[in-house]
Amino acid sequence: MMFLRVSVLAVAFAAAGVMTGTATSAFGRDMPLIESPLLAAKVTKGELPPVSERLPVEPRVVKVAKPGLHGGTMRVVFGRSKDTRIMVVYGYARLMTYDAEFIIRPDILERVDVELGRVFTLHLRKGHRWSDGHPFTTEDFRYWWEDIANERALSPLGPAKKLIVAGEAPSVEIIGPYTIRYSWGSPNPHFLPALASATPLYIYRPAHYLKKFHQRYADPEKLAALVEKSGRRNWAALHNRQDNQYKNDNPDLPTLQPWVLQTKPPSQRFLFDRNPYFHRVDQNGRQLPYTDQVAMGVAAAGVIPLKTGAGESDLQARGLAFSDYTFLKEAEKRENFKIHLWQTAKGSHLALFPNLNAKDPVWRKLFQNVEYRRALSLAINRHEINQVIYYGLATEGQNTVLPGSPLFKKEYLDAWALFDLKAANAKLDAMGLTKRDSRGIRLLPDGRPMEIIVETAGEDTEQTDVLELIHDSWLAAGVKLFTRPSQREVFRNRIFAGETLVSIWSGHEFGIPNADTIPDEFSPTDQLQLQWPKWGQHFQTRGRAGTPPTDEYALELLKLNRAWAYARSRQERRDIWRRMLEINADRVYSIGLVSAVPQPVVINSDLKNVPVKGVFNWNPGAHFGVYMPDTFWFDKAERRQAQK
Repeated sequence: MMFLRVSVLAVAFAAAGVMTGTATSAFGRDMPLIESPLLAAKVTKGELPPVSERLPVEPRVVKVAKPGLHGGTMRVVFGRSKDTRIMVVYGYARLMTYDAEFIIRPDILERVDVELGRVFTLHLRKGHRWSDGHPFTTEDFRYWWEDIANERALSPLGPAKKLIVAGEAPSVEIIGPYTIRYSWGSPNPHFLPALASATPLYIYRPAHYLKKFHQRYADPEKLAALVEKSGRRNWAALHNRQDNQYKNDNPDLPTLQPWVLQTKPPSQRFLFDRNPYFHRVDQNGRQLPYTDQVAMGVAAAGVIPLKTGAGESDLQARGLAFSDYTFLKEAEKRENFKIHLWQTAKGSHLALFPNLNAKDPVWRKLFQNVEYRRALSLAINRHEINQVIYYGLATEGQNTVLPGSPLFKKEYLDAWALFDLKAANAKLDAMGLTKRDSRGIRLLPDGRPMEIIVETAGEDTEQTDVLELIHDSWLAAGVKLFTRPSQREVFRNRIFAGETLVSIWSGHEFGIPNADTIPDEFSPTDQLQLQWPKWGQHFQTRGRAGTPPTDEYALELLKLNRAWAYARSRQERRDIWRRMLEINADRVYSIGLVSAVPQPVVINSDLKNVPVKGVFNWNPGAHFGVYMPDTFWFDKAERRQAQK
């Protein structure tokens, strides 16, 4: 079941709901608009304008498989208070969005005109409003560009990397209140995908709200009082704190998402109420979202499966692992939910990341030696991991593209991935690592035992279980493995600082790319790439931080990534992708373990329009985002009642 954006508006009257006003489609037809009963009461009291005045002149019309009814509270469970940001992911309102086929389409934008891949004219929907009712116009884009992105106090590094092409920032032209143009001298293939990302490039802000925190617009005395009251260092720190579009931790910050945060963090339960000005309607003219509220419970990672199994979540995948499937399948018999297995699209469900930027010079030299990385990979029994942990349902092999990608080649998957202890030991011996201690552990060149600490984010036991199996096979190669769990922020910061030797995390984010997919994550372009964080940071900050790559093949990957952006044909882009995949497979910068591990998805039996089969991926995909949770609804009247 898939929900696609349609250009022809279906005109029909709904069986239930409150109709007030009409919307004009792109074809000049009048569409009856259906008001949420919850908001209709506020309209009657004069607390809100009618829906015809709250929607854009041309709302986005979404054709759903089974048109729904308004009402109810959808429950979810997340692991941390910081996960309020996931509602921005699931809500997935973006200037551009991917649909269920991973095709980019306008969403918040009415349309975008692209010329030569370098001139982008964005057309906003007339009459679109922020969640507080204030008009959403190009002033919100101008404010971000002039007063945030190019204000050194707020953006010390200047505009975002994805807006810089060949060292050039875009030319930004405000054509009118609903039209703005971004242009570069060279093509910018990153622009639209960045706008559609799970963690989007925000090129707009609610100017009317944030100006009171900006020294250029605020009364100096009032601003000074606000800074003092907040306890922040200065106006810029206060402005940045209030301006967290993605983090979604400021209930006062206007949004364009389907649900608006009502609870101020920290809390163990967060409520998100429907956005009265949300810009989407279904084919019957019923304003989305269908559900009036989302309730987000916060629980420790290990408790999430238990709460889900007890029926305390209506839509759950985050916090669930394949190892929870048997328990949840049994709980399905007692509770009102169904569990499904969705496809995952990561290049590797789990991968090891030797830190090529490790602070320790001896380890750094080893990890930067491709023969050492190959030896570690050959000494892993992936078949055992698959059988013991994943019941043989996973795909064994490296961190690369999946068979569903037109770029897939089996040699990428198998490169240095077949279990061969004899070959692994031979490689380590050939490197001169022949000395061992009394335990049989090889010695480093400086005499220390070859004891590798693999660090985890400590969020589940799955990674630890996998590492226990790797421990045994590595030990047979003379390498001792230890595991160290930590919190995610600590985990990442240690890697960034070079304190971590090897980490375990998921592999390449999108394993089913085609020639037109941006190949950034296959080259050192981001600090979050755990195998070369400082090299990625160097690229990400345009040389202001991190260190430049010293590996000749990593440098080639950067050149290829740049060449892809300037390629003039799909065949040229395909050839570049092939070479990048060949390098990654042969040089083993990350060590893939298994891929295509099914993702358990638990869906309340009363919640409709959720696909039975889907692809659960972060970017592109935004987990549930591409399936539009604003179109999910409860078909039982009692579930559509208000719940507090």
